[in-house]
Amino acid sequence: MTSLDGSGHEIDFCTLGMFIIDDIYPPPDVPNQPAQKDIIGGAGTYSAIGARLFSPPPSSYSTGWIVDAGTDFPADLRDLIKSWQTGVLLRPRDALTTRGWNGYGENDHRAFKYLTEKKRLTADDLTAELLKAKSFHLICSPTRCVDMVRRILDRRRGTFGEYLVRPMIIWEPVPDLCVPAELQNTYDALPYVDVVSPNHVELAALFGFKHSSGVDKQVVEQHASNLLANGIGPNNHGSVVVRGGKEGCFVTDLEQQKWLPAYHQDSSRVIDPTGGGNGFLGGFAVGLVRTGDVVEAAEWGSVAASFCIEQVGVPELETIISTATCTDELWNGESVHDRLEEYRKRTS
Repeated sequence: MTSLDGSGHEIDFCTLGMFIIDDIYPPPDVPNQPAQKDIIGGAGTYSAIGARLFSPPPSSYSTGWIVDAGTDFPADLRDLIKSWQTGVLLRPRDALTTRGWNGYGENDHRAFKYLTEKKRLTADDLTAELLKAKSFHLICSPTRCVDMVRRILDRRRGTFGEYLVRPMIIWEPVPDLCVPAELQNTYDALPYVDVVSPNHVELAALFGFKHSSGVDKQVVEQHASNLLANGIGPNNHGSVVVRGGKEGCFVTDLEQQKWLPAYHQDSSRVIDPTGGGNGFLGGFAVGLVRTGDVVEAAEWGSVAASFCIEQVGVPELETIISTATCTDELWNGESVHDRLEEYRKRTS
């Protein structure tokens, strides 16, 4: 198997979301913007970027993810991925790279379909180094979530014994199975995860509700309370984090609940929401691992999302100063640390 980039570094975050090459069609309220082709994307990619934003080298190698590069994989995308200096497992695939079509409708509704056969990741794809990650991001159905968590934990015990601390499991429910028929399966999956994070549309759909326009915050809070009441996490200490697009996010556990605003209050800064939610969860996951606080982690996630939605495709990295011990970076021309500090002042 192809080796992991940055082998030997501890992994703070590992996503089992996929890498996809996207064709992206803009929302209807963005005029005169053509479709963008061959854009690097996928839930795995954006969540990895979200984690990477807060991890300049050498900690950049603490971001673990898997890319299956098909026979049609563009060389420029390979170079871009390598430039991020992450703990990526870049594997050759004797088939076409997974490709997808993305479009948007009213109220930020996302539409997606595969253009080639997808290569779905499982717990058995994890190398020993990725298996030791401190957090895992899963985007899947409730029943598959249970299976994947069990398999990850079984493999960790079988490979390393009992000494490893249980990893944080962040579950992003797959959108097309956020339906009332899956509600009981969703409840059944909650004890296996530490955080469940649907967006407001997906959460509402689980309960057979549809937001007429925008985000009905009272409804979000009630639905999140329903999930929380069924118990989240192995010790019932888990959290619900509802991503609400332009309205920000709602964080709740047994001790607190809080709305945090979206970083961008000026809609002109939002070019394409593709990947914003996935990027949020990557930033959130490393924030949770490094701070242990779910609200602070959501602040990290909100800032990560802000960089992901400022352009079509992924944010642009610029290295400013690099030494043997640290690297100062700009993403989209701005410091992630400075943006986080500004956001904290706004929300305190």
